[in-house]
Amino acid sequence: MPRQPDIPDAFDVYTVVVLRRPADAPQMSEEELDALQARHLAYRAELGRRGVLVANGPFDQQSDPSYRGMSIFACRPAEAARLSDGDPSVAAGRLVYDVMEWWVGEGALVFPFTDRRVGERRSMTEE
Repeated sequence: MPRQPDIPDAFDVYTVVVLRRPADAPQMSEEELDALQARHLAYRAELGRRGVLVANGPFDQQSDPSYRGMSIFACRPAEAARLSDGDPSVAAGRLVYDVMEWWVGEGALVFPFTDRRVGERRSMTEE
């Protein structure tokens, strides 16, 4: 394919996990939900301390309220899925997730709070 000026020469490829609330999520009391949310946040904070989770947070004003939040991982999709399976809210059935690679023009994102490489540099010709 000839070079297209609107397509970057290279991309940084990130592993993204999007959390969703399933339609059949189990009902829980407010007390149970509060405790589960605390465990969920503590788990994700630990992943951040380990350097494998470099950015994450909830959505607001989303067009589909089932979408709850997004995370960028410093690992391959299979590892991000394994780690997401360990999230207490996923284990409890209150959240499910989608894992994907996100291709962003090289250098468009930086993660100043991590000391490890995030993403993988690829060119369109590698695919």
